[in-house]
Amino acid sequence: MTRQKSNLKEIKAINRINDYAFKRIFGSEEGKEVLINFLNAVLKLPQDREIKTIELLDREIEPTYLLDRGARLDVLAKTEKGTLINIEVQVGNQYNIDKRTLYYWSGLYHGQLMRGQSFRELRKTITINIIAFNWFPDETRYHRKFHIREEETGEQLNDDLEIHFLELDKAKKLKRKPQTPLEAWLMYLNNLEGEELEEIAMENPAIKKAVTIEQAFMKSNIERRIYELREKAVRDEISALAGAKEEGKAEGRKEGIQQGHQKGIQQGREQAVHEKTIAALKAGLEVNLVAQIMGLDIEEVQKLKEELNKP
Repeated sequence: MTRQKSNLKEIKAINRINDYAFKRIFGSEEGKEVLINFLNAVLKLPQDREIKTIELLDREIEPTYLLDRGARLDVLAKTEKGTLINIEVQVGNQYNIDKRTLYYWSGLYHGQLMRGQSFRELRKTITINIIAFNWFPDETRYHRKFHIREEETGEQLNDDLEIHFLELDKAKKLKRKPQTPLEAWLMYLNNLEGEELEEIAMENPAIKKAVTIEQAFMKSNIERRIYELREKAVRDEISALAGAKEEGKAEGRKEGIQQGHQKGIQQGREQAVHEKTIAALKAGLEVNLVAQIMGLDIEEVQKLKEELNKP
């Protein structure tokens, strides 16, 4: 026991919200125990309704995703009761997380049905957004949960939609020992190390297991390289967004108007969409599918594909 604690104390944190690292820790077969414990901490279900088993539904990671700074490496799973749960990590603020999460939630929800199936067969769908930036104005609440409710009475339409936001920066500012399992997990995700990591890992076997998984895959030269590629891709994405924002500010100052700020951000978004569309086409995805994913007209995507195919 003493030697295990000493080893934990010496561990240096990786970036656990690197999307590849997160997927390896929480979205692998060896990490099912980790994922179940984390989900129960987030969902705070009564003990008799806690998740006991889970099925991972994730696709294999395509090589083209590793360099694509806009790629989504999320974790998708189904509980023993049929509930779909999607977890996504967002490092950079793209100013669209509210609409983004609704878009992906809706895709998961309607995607459950095959032709001819009844709407009664639709199952509850949960999305969990782990974000490294502040989205909501409250300075202290790090966890929010949303449902569909009637405006005046608060009556819930049904339980099928559930969306969570976990704001890591706010959790980091707690400056206290974790008081709940969720707080312990958020400390872990905030790249805790040393004696503090040792303390929470020894109290929660699932966190200790997560540390074991991260240490194992980081010893692999191939997996470490993938981790580093995703770090670079995310840094490039954040840099592009920051550059667009500064360009917009400069233009706004020059013209003496506030619209420059938003224009710069919009230009950055449009450029990001353009680059992602090209990457998807080069990866061999069909025009119709690319148009649907990117929210573009089929004709626009077809034209871009023809330009790419020109000698």
